[in-house]
Amino acid sequence: MPRTYEDVRRYLENHHLPGEVITFSHPTRTVEEAARAVGVEPARILKTLLFMVKGGEPVLVLAAGTTRVDYKALAQFLGLSRKKVRMASPEEVLRWTGYPVGAVPPLALARPLRVLMDEALLAFPEVYAGGGSTTALLRIPLETLKQATGAQVVPLARRQASP
Repeated sequence: MPRTYEDVRRYLENHHLPGEVITFSHPTRTVEEAARAVGVEPARILKTLLFMVKGGEPVLVLAAGTTRVDYKALAQFLGLSRKKVRMASPEEVLRWTGYPVGAVPPLALARPLRVLMDEALLAFPEVYAGGGSTTALLRIPLETLKQATGAQVVPLARRQASP
């Protein structure tokens, strides 16, 4: 059975973490929907992305909503070739995190995962992330999130080509 936003709320309470789960009457599946719902710029919406590396090892990547993850940079950081890194399927996301795509929070996961955080997120003292449901968001201080997940901060954003 999939996890829900109540699992995220319980996680915050049980670990005495600042933050809150905000629920809505409408979906917040995309960065744009989430940003509109809470009235912030899309970059402050945190994307929680699951990648599969090597022979099926999961790595959770946290990135700003306007960021595209550079697969090559991710592979290099992990000491792998680009061909050894792929985005997880919806089934793998559910199996490893306990949540469906579009609702994955960065914490309160079904299984412990290695977490990498793109350095661009450091620009924001507080972010909004998936809250465990397509109608919920997690508001949390970035430093709290970094400590709670044990995230390693690395440069993972795709660099824009110079004109």
